[in-house]
Amino acid sequence: MQDLKTAAQQTQDFLKMLTTTGGMKLRFRITAGAGAADPDGLEDRLIYVELSGPDADLLTARDGEVLRALEHVCAKILRLEPDEHDRISFDANGFKAARNRVLLDTAKEGIEAVKTSGRPYSFDPMSSRERRMLHLALKGAEGMRTESSGEGPSRFVVLYPENWRNRESDERANKIRERFRRR
Repeated sequence: MQDLKTAAQQTQDFLKMLTTTGGMKLRFRITAGAGAADPDGLEDRLIYVELSGPDADLLTARDGEVLRALEHVCAKILRLEPDEHDRISFDANGFKAARNRVLLDTAKEGIEAVKTSGRPYSFDPMSSRERRMLHLALKGAEGMRTESSGEGPSRFVVLYPENWRNRESDERANKIRERFRRR
């Protein structure tokens, strides 16, 4: 990311345009630098935007779809590479902070399920950004590893015991090898 002061100014300009020309009734507060750090450690943010006001509920409707869209547009304005999109984070009325807490709780549930069963645990499908955050939340799970599976909007995270091998595919592979050995 370029100079933080410039990036924060560009973010402010974008939000001013949204509230004046776009007519959205929103207040915003931009925090840049160390003060923008995510207390949960799920995002590597350098700029944090808190939105409130009469139209804030519009941003959080449909599971925060408009909030994510504004965040994405701002990341494009700042010319951030896709792997840098978590450098800027928008929240409205604490919506995203609450979602982060849900992700952390979900991660704990998954860890407990894998510990108890010794089998992989599949999480619900989620956006690429939330999958990345879930991977980060699960990173410290001792004796476990994560992978994403599925495609498009159906993509989800799977938490595996560290040395898990898919027994069914191993059995299938062994049967195929055995057939070729007989020939």
